[in-house]
Amino acid sequence: MADDTLYDLFIIGGGVNGCGIARDAQGRGLNVALAEMNDLGWATSSSSTKLFHGGLRYLEFFEFRLVKEALIEREILLSAMPHISWPMRFVLPFHRDMRFEGNTPTSKLLSFVMPWMKGRRPSWLIRVGLFLYDNMGGRKLLPATKTVDLKTDPVGAPLDDRFAKAFEYSDCWIEDSRLVILNARDAQARGANIMPRTKVLSADRFDDHWKVTVEGGQVYHAKCLVNAGGPWVEDIIRGTIRQNTTEGVRLVRGSHIVTKRLFDHDKCYFFQGEDGRIIFAIPYETDFTLIGTTDADHDNADTRPQISDEERDYLINFVNGYVKQDITKEDVVWTYAGVRPLYDDGATSATAATRDYVLSLDETAAPVLNIFGGKITTYRKLSKHALAKLTDIFPKMSGDWTAGVPMPGGDFPVNGVQDLVTDLQTAYPFLDDRWALRMIRAYGTEARDVLGEAKTVGDLGTDFGATLTEAELRWMRDAEFATCAEDAVWRRTKLGLRLSAEQVSEIDAWFVDNQL
Repeated sequence: MADDTLYDLFIIGGGVNGCGIARDAQGRGLNVALAEMNDLGWATSSSSTKLFHGGLRYLEFFEFRLVKEALIEREILLSAMPHISWPMRFVLPFHRDMRFEGNTPTSKLLSFVMPWMKGRRPSWLIRVGLFLYDNMGGRKLLPATKTVDLKTDPVGAPLDDRFAKAFEYSDCWIEDSRLVILNARDAQARGANIMPRTKVLSADRFDDHWKVTVEGGQVYHAKCLVNAGGPWVEDIIRGTIRQNTTEGVRLVRGSHIVTKRLFDHDKCYFFQGEDGRIIFAIPYETDFTLIGTTDADHDNADTRPQISDEERDYLINFVNGYVKQDITKEDVVWTYAGVRPLYDDGATSATAATRDYVLSLDETAAPVLNIFGGKITTYRKLSKHALAKLTDIFPKMSGDWTAGVPMPGGDFPVNGVQDLVTDLQTAYPFLDDRWALRMIRAYGTEARDVLGEAKTVGDLGTDFGATLTEAELRWMRDAEFATCAEDAVWRRTKLGLRLSAEQVSEIDAWFVDNQL
């Protein structure tokens, strides 16, 4: 079977980079097809720490361009998707025993200039870093850094008494897997052919086009190939495209634990360890706390990442070094891990490996663009830079357009969530506060499309538990590419935290009985 369309771009990989490029390219007038071997965003892009952030720690590695770019992007992205992204304040407790990761350029420089400070993070240095963080990116929407007295401020209550002060700064939350879905939906709405669960078996290169064969025998043709395979980018080059390369990725596993809620306020903690590492403790899904992440080398992209007992215990012990009330492994209600496909720059440790992206264009025949690395905060900039690489190939392509353009459901002000919640409850009186807020946070102005003409809870069809109804599953199936319970309760939502195994099985059965 063959699709007679000659696409401009065929994208392999349906993570945030692939879907971001698909949206941007289709909006510039290119004709795009995208194939993802599993669910959209199922690997790296749904396993992040859920932050749009500048990367405060990256300043220690002198990654100034990356930090500046990410800081600018925070507010651009926030304004385009205020339903799935929102500002958060981060509390960085300070103690004189704070230490650098030993191999950072900053640590080495400080040890040389001030050897008596070897390994330490003095408060003045943190202040300098936060000053840069506040001012490098033209901050407009987010409040500035301030100093906090932990003895009087409520954020100090859960912390050990040895912490007397902290620095408080701004970053943003992001629902990472929903970000992927919204990019894919918008690309599709603009005309892109989005094909989840479609594995590319081979890509044959000719002088003027690519012939791409997928599972099932379907054949596609495209002028240019984009390899956005994430952890599999090198495998695609060597196996699918069958080319030699000197470039590669370093696979780094980042693991997280989710516990019962550890503190009553809505601010996050930025914890620095005596080993130089950092972790976050973030309010999560109202009743939980998200803790992570680790940095551990991962050998094989095909090995599904799972947190090790050592990583779990490391995170628990890290938190226990800060809080009054210790947590144990019994407090952990869920774990997840993802693999970051970092560009292999030869760094000596996983922590030190660059978080920047590298775009490699090969034009020896029909062009192929390989995407190495990247971080979720800069996915839009990566997409923009990827298409800039293709300007000579597609000279009639229109210019950059995505900055500030709302994602589906995001066409409302950054501070407009509560107004939408109130309006939704007026239209659907059976929604309680938590349910209404969840709907707005997931779907924004499209929440009414999900709920339809319902006058009562019963009008939404089968109630599967935790406010998940048949009407919402139907929306996920029809509009968001969902085909099974895992898609629905772990990527489109996080309701898997609240549903029993039996309820999840019932959702799976619904998808089987209601296939498109």
